[in-house]
Amino acid sequence: MKYLYETHMHTCQGSACGGSTGAEQARFYKALGYQGIIVTDHFFGGNTRVDRSLPWETWVDEYCKGYEDALEEGKRIGLDVFFGLEQNFRGDEYLVYGIDKAWLKAHPGIVRWSRRELFEHIDAAGGCVVQAHPFRDRMYISKVLLGRQFCHAAEVANSGNDALNDAQAYAYAREFDLPMTAGTDHHVAGDVELLRPRMFGVTFDQPLRSIHDYVSAIRNHAPMGIFTGAYADRFAIKEEYVPCTTYWMDENEQPVPTNRHWLHPVK
Repeated sequence: MKYLYETHMHTCQGSACGGSTGAEQARFYKALGYQGIIVTDHFFGGNTRVDRSLPWETWVDEYCKGYEDALEEGKRIGLDVFFGLEQNFRGDEYLVYGIDKAWLKAHPGIVRWSRRELFEHIDAAGGCVVQAHPFRDRMYISKVLLGRQFCHAAEVANSGNDALNDAQAYAYAREFDLPMTAGTDHHVAGDVELLRPRMFGVTFDQPLRSIHDYVSAIRNHAPMGIFTGAYADRFAIKEEYVPCTTYWMDENEQPVPTNRHWLHPVK
């Protein structure tokens, strides 16, 4: 038996782009047959819902309401619910796991941390950082920035991505031996059967007892299944394509062209 977990999802209580409460999302995932979910609402640097002018501890309390709503409902219906967050820098976003509300309240400086500072603090706390949808190429993203030295793993399958973006992320993670994760990047609970084909996640042979089991799996390169719903050939790009320009983030977090196409470019 495989245990399926959502690693990347949002609520309307924590994310301005969310369309469902934590409780609504919990019921949705339970109906889909997931063992659990990790709530990763948009944090202070991204599309957060919470007023940034609030005092820090109040801001954190408000930010965590989506997770806490999902947690309460999850306990009632038998769904594992864990806490995470998604922080944005310059279009490159990072999923953070292994910390909690108390840790956030004790670290108000997180709102000003660079990518390196975020990685070092989370790493020291025993958590992990995963670059979300690293090859996402959209109008609102000025450069595709790869923060390999600022994360423990890469999200190689994201339901909100084009398949090409995911195929590039998969090739990138394989080359640099980065642990691979998958998530739906889900924002709105809806019709279960209509949305089922596009729901992503990760699978394990045993249920996760806490978020720290998930962190440990990433940090120790433990076996983890990549679930891509109806898209079993998610990483098999057969047609030729026009590659996008990608950039490394150097030691000073400045973009440097990779001069790489990651897949076979158009001749």
